[in-house]
Amino acid sequence: MILRLSALVLSLSVLAACDSVVVVGAAGAAAAAAQGETFTPHVVTPEDIPPDVHEDSWARLPRIARESLDADGRRAYDVIVHPDSRYATGLRGPIGMWMYSPPMAEHLFPASTYLRFGADGNRDQRLAELAILTAARALNSQYEWSAHEPLGLNAGLEEEIIELLRWDTPLADAGDVAGLNQPERTIIRVVRELIREPKLSREAFEAAQRIFGNQGLMDIAGLVGHYTLVNYTLKAFDVQRPPGSRLTLPPLP
Repeated sequence: MILRLSALVLSLSVLAACDSVVVVGAAGAAAAAAQGETFTPHVVTPEDIPPDVHEDSWARLPRIARESLDADGRRAYDVIVHPDSRYATGLRGPIGMWMYSPPMAEHLFPASTYLRFGADGNRDQRLAELAILTAARALNSQYEWSAHEPLGLNAGLEEEIIELLRWDTPLADAGDVAGLNQPERTIIRVVRELIREPKLSREAFEAAQRIFGNQGLMDIAGLVGHYTLVNYTLKAFDVQRPPGSRLTLPPLP
């Protein structure tokens, strides 16, 4: 199935592009200016979507329909799509591609829910989104960054911290940033090292162990591993942000 979009969607995309801004809010603008960095977020248009991407899934494979699955597949589908799920309205994004391996999806989705939200939904979402955004930046994952930047803001993550991550600013150069205390600095350091270094440094390990405990450190590593898997899913199936979406991650130098 090739991409087919109405003129209305195109018009909305163009209007959104004209209304795009460099950063979110005055504080974010000040932080970016202080780093000497500016960019204009790109608003996705129909022309940006590769020709082999399906409109129903925005990926290289079409969205899986529940009725097309066998009994085991429907059971896996129902683990993800149900009234109390964050996917209550149906499959979308990289999780939609997971359903091409129903046993994998059935096992991974509960783990992804735990890593993001905690066993009883008690995960500190501000710190969780900090880790996710740090991973998205380190992985250069435009999709994940653009999806999670507003979630980070909604969870209370400070704009100055988001700008620090957006521009991949070294912690040594961060200076005095509101909200960037030892727990936040430790999460950023741990996530960056896990993705970019052969192993976590002893200093970062001991700091994370002291602040978050052994289980907390394991959960941070698990969250980074989860979003690395999500990134591979995005890359394998060329999952796209839909037209009208803003892409807010600038390219790395």
